Amino acid sequence: MSRPQLILDIAGVIATNLSPGFWEEAAIAGGTTYRQLKDDFSREIRELFWTGAITMEQFRDWLATYGPDLSMERLNALAMKYLQPLPALGRIAIWNRKADVHLLSNHREEWLIGLLAPVKEQVKSLTISSRAGYCKPDPRMYQLVCDQLGDGAGPCIYVDDQEKNLLPARALGWHAVIADSEGRWMNEVSRMLEQQRIKKG
Repeated sequence: MSRPQLILDIAGVIATNLSPGFWEEAAIAGGTTYRQLKDDFSREIRELFWTGAITMEQFRDWLATYGPDLSMERLNALAMKYLQPLPALGRIAIWNRKADVHLLSNHREEWLIGLLAPVKEQVKSLTISSRAGYCKPDPRMYQLVCDQLGDGAGPCIYVDDQEKNLLPARALGWHAVIADSEGRWMNEVSRMLEQQRIKKG
């Protein structure tokens, strides 16, 4: 039987989202509001930042226009403060017994190295927007994962905490699971892998 493929988002699935804490603290340091900072980020540099088109130093310089004088060390420490493991990170080693595990995320690779170190050997592929040059829900991000699956790969399960990111996965025939904040999705995934009953879409 072909081995199932489990594809997981990172933020909101196996680790906490940076929002709102990271942005709230940066806004306070800059003397602006959370909403203003997030709106300006989304309008001015969001895609450039998450696709790796600008460096971390350029992101720090952009933040500095609001007032906070952050060294790279302080910026990374602030990100790590709000990027914490969720219980699902600890399940990857268990799920890896039943499926190949892949990670697919809009994130900065620099911020994920330490977080993912404990599961590095259990993850077959890592597709991160800052390296790929695309952001979900761009279908090209999902195609990069498909390229990693190899011939004879079994059915795919994809987990994300945002519904808009599930649509391209369903178009590929992946079984899409929304990650609820209570973590009930983890038992659903475990049950599917145990029973080997994975529906398309």
